[in-house]
Formats: sequence, C-alpha cells, structure tokens
Amino acid sequence: MKILFLTYYFEPDLCAGSFRNTSLFKEVTKMIQSDDKIDVITTQPNRYDSYKLFAKKVENIGENINIYRIKIPNHKSGFLGQIKSFKAFYFEAIKIAKQGNYDLVYASSSRLFTAFLGARIAQKNNAKLYLDIRDIFRESIMDIFKNSFLKFGLNIFLKPIENYTFKRANHINLVSKGFESYFKKFDKSTFSFFTNGIDAVFLNQDIDFNIEKKERQTILYAGNIGEGQGLHIILPLAAKALESKYDFIVIGDGGAKQKLVEEIRINDITNIEIYNPINRDLLIKEYHKADFLFLHLNKHKAFERVLPSKLFEYGTFNKPIIAGVGGYAAEFIEENMSNTILFNPGDYQELVKKLNHYEYRELKREDFEAKFSRKKINEKMAKSIISLIR
Repeated sequence: MKILFLTYYFEPDLCAGSFRNTSLFKEVTKMIQSDDKIDVITTQPNRYDSYKLFAKKVENIGENINIYRIKIPNHKSGFLGQIKSFKAFYFEAIKIAKQGNYDLVYASSSRLFTAFLGARIAQKNNAKLYLDIRDIFRESIMDIFKNSFLKFGLNIFLKPIENYTFKRANHINLVSKGFESYFKKFDKSTFSFFTNGIDAVFLNQDIDFNIEKKERQTILYAGNIGEGQGLHIILPLAAKALESKYDFIVIGDGGAKQKLVEEIRINDITNIEIYNPINRDLLIKEYHKADFLFLHLNKHKAFERVLPSKLFEYGTFNKPIIAGVGGYAAEFIEENMSNTILFNPGDYQELVKKLNHYEYRELKREDFEAKFSRKKINEKMAKSIISLIR
C-alpha cells in the first residue's frame, strides 16, 4: 500500500494545521506494514513572515517514508499573496506526485484547494480519498467579502471546485460538528468528527520559573491575527474601556495585523502590546504569566460553525478564558469548559460588563484534558484512515 499525506502546513511550522497533521502522521506511521510507503508533500515553513524556520527540502525516514517540502513565495498572509503561493505549491506537488502510484490520498485542508489538489491526485491514481476539513472555505469567503460583484464571481469559480472535491471523497472528516449540516448534500461519502486536540507539550508541562506579582492583570491572545479573528474590531475598544485595570498582550502575526496596529494608533491605546510569534516552550511560559486567555472570532455567520483549535490549547491552563464566539463554538465551550467568560463577537461592551462582574479564580479542567488528548483522538483517526484502504 502506498499513501500520500498532503498538508500545506507541517513541522516545524507553527500553526494549528502543522500541529494537527504532524501528530496524525506519526500515528499513521505506527500502523503501516513493512512493505507500505508514505509520501508527505507539504511546504517549507511559511505560516508567519516574522518567524522563519529551516527544514530539509527532502527528508527520508527509513526506507518507506519520504517528506517533500516545497518552497513557496513570501505572501505575508495577504489574499493575492496566498493565491500566488498556493499556485506554486499546487503545480510542484503535482510534479512530485506524478510517479506516486498511490492507493490512498489523505489531504487536510482549511482553504479548499489542498483538498482539491488531493482530489485531483486521487483521481489520476484511481486512489481512495480521505479529506480532513478544517474550515468551509467557500462559505467563509462569501461572508467576508462585501463587494457583491466580487462575491458573485468568486461563487461561480469556487462552487464547481467544491462540488468536484467533496463528491470525489470516499471519506470526509469534519473538525467541527458545526459543519455537519453544510456537508449533508455530499451524501456519497462517509463522515467522522475527529476534532482538534491537546498536544502532549501542553498536557505534560514542566514549569520551573517564578511568576512576578503584578499590580495590573493581563489578558493574553496568542495566534493568528487575521480577518477571521477580527482582533482589530474588539481589542482596541475593549482595551480603552478597561485601561485603568488591564493590559492586553498579543503574540502573533497575520494578514490583519496592520489593521490592529492602525486601530491602536487611531484610538490612542496605551495598554496593548504586540509581539512576534514565539516557539511553544516560550509560549507556555507566557500563558502561565497571564491572568486571562483571550479568544475571538469575527462576527460573520460562517464562523458560527467553526470550532477554534486555540480552545484546546487554552483549556490546559488553569486561567479563565475570555471567548468572543457564537454558534457551535459557544455551545462547545458551555458543554466542555469551565471558568469561561463568553460574549458575543464584536460586542466590547458585553465583554467589559462581564469582566467587571467576574470574580477571579483559577481552575484545572481535568475532564477536558482527559477527553480531548490529541494522541487519543489521532490514534482513532489514524485507524479510520488506514481502514479506508486496508
């Protein structure tokens, strides 16, 4: 059996897609037989322009595992830049996979086109196709763009690609139960709902440092600073209203970072600090230093289906979580996570009101950690992938 493992992000890149797929890949390799082969086709680390890493272009692990990393143009997370970068990834991946003779293609995708690439390669190889869908790209893009003419054109372009991709799949995994109603029309596939999970580095924290006592409490956000997070519409106004008591720390980068910087300047905000991305060991220390962990999704209808991977990271810390989310994410938090402050996306006044009435406490979420271990989830998902062909 020969497997293609297709993911735009992979170790040592820093992002949810990389963490998810690297961990899953390791579980899959434990289940293959001696005469099985796996090719990983991915990119050179590129998630954040401000955090550069090096990885081998071709990495051979034993005799039956090969990792191919494709160098893509710098894109700074802008829309046109991402199109240019994915185009380079697409055509180079097609070249690498040309002589693959694959029996199974696994593709993990948040922006549809990695899934489309997987569908194309699977069709050429007459292979089974297993898709892992981390976002509903067409719905999200239709929701974000305001220009009706542009939306109409994008919809005409994206709809047949989406239909081809998902109708070609033998099995589709959805990371959020909120996606289920959207995918009912693709009823020729079987479905699973393996969510994101908690990596071992967060479950086995070895903390050996002193946390300084502070007069003011800190609210920390760490992750992508994009349109999907909408930090620029919530943080400056919330920080202004809370400037007498709280400091906000943002660690990350992304396509909407400049919007956040501009809103901070316009509103003369003095209690928000922004830092470039850091590795996970350093990030864990910052989580422990903070008093609150912050999460926000932009107020678009499409995001009501989403389950942010950041929740699984935050949930391992005893800190209260402030979450501006709606829809399925809000339901998930209420059902699975204690010690949270929920508010409607974009509603800084509700955030301020709830925070001012909150009695501070730290609680360990033992049930949450036990239920959503990444290793346990990926063991089950790896079995699901192998069972499609074995």
